Amino acid sequence: MTETPPILTDLTQLARNRARARDEGMFLQREAAFEVQDRLSEVNRTFTKPAVVAGFPEIWAEFFPEAVIVPDVEVLALEPGAHDLVIHGLSLHWANDPVGQLIQSHRALRPDGLFMGVMFGGQTLHQLRAALAEAESAQMGGLSPRVAPMGEIRDLGALLQRAGFALPVADSSLRNVTYSDALALMRDLRAMGEGNALAQRLRRPVPRGLFSETAARYAATFGQDGRIPATFELIFLTGWAPHESQQKPLRPGSAVQRLADALGTKEGKLPD
Repeated sequence: MTETPPILTDLTQLARNRARARDEGMFLQREAAFEVQDRLSEVNRTFTKPAVVAGFPEIWAEFFPEAVIVPDVEVLALEPGAHDLVIHGLSLHWANDPVGQLIQSHRALRPDGLFMGVMFGGQTLHQLRAALAEAESAQMGGLSPRVAPMGEIRDLGALLQRAGFALPVADSSLRNVTYSDALALMRDLRAMGEGNALAQRLRRPVPRGLFSETAARYAATFGQDGRIPATFELIFLTGWAPHESQQKPLRPGSAVQRLADALGTKEGKLPD
């Protein structure tokens, strides 16, 4: 029996947040799209049937005007085997079933097609999470979900393997942005459409001073020269739809040369 993935995201609230996003908040979406474009330029391949999965399709269409752009809903509107490139554009961190999203992307690829995804990783907003936790513990005696949990790079690479991709690679790229204070950062998150859309978020009003105390703790711990830093970690996931032409790992025991010979050293027996 297949387990139903836990509900992380309130998709209705996520849609509301995105509807309130503003163009000035799209700089990380554009940064992610630009870096995907740059990485693809280094791949020795011409892609003729690209598709993009995105929460902000108009942004990604600027960078990939010839691609089929589909929304990041739970069932992706991608035709099986129709594409030689599928990009998942900076929205996978909100997926209730990220493995399902990867599997659907895999199914949409032709053999030897490329998947490239980008999402926020675990170091994202670590300063804000720490300051919020301290302030909420002090004022409310406990914590509530406020910032989406984001995957670590080692775990996200394993998801590619679970989805059936060959030659999986996950790597990280940090972006550090500075703000006048934590309240300005929170306003920017709303402009990005990245406000709290967690299904288990606190629904009642918070104490009036919670966010001002958060700002004070943020500045005291992380502030420098009158500003505060905010870290955004972009994790890039790359994998290929399997094909017989791809490089295969050697079977255990199939080596034709000893490691000691390759290194030019003497082979010694370990003590019992």
